[in-house]
Amino acid sequence: MSIINFKTEEKIKEDAQRIAQQMGLNLSDVLNICLRNFIRDKELNISLEEPSPYMLKELSESEKNIEEGDVSPEFDNAKEAINWLNRKK
Repeated sequence: MSIINFKTEEKIKEDAQRIAQQMGLNLSDVLNICLRNFIRDKELNISLEEPSPYMLKELSESEKNIEEGDVSPEFDNAKEAINWLNRKK
């Protein structure tokens, strides 16, 4: 066994402990499950209840681009894609 120490906000720790306990787990169990999933899948899944201000801004800009027809066409090769990306607007 090995011990990992890291810092987190007190409220985050308390909330996580409460939820883990409701599920019949302790915080160590939860963190070990997360680490095992991270190792197995080589992915980090993050879920937000609502989009961040940055994400909302990016989505708005994407919607504007779509409305203006400024979307990527299909390309036959990488050179065409690079030329399209470097075009003057």
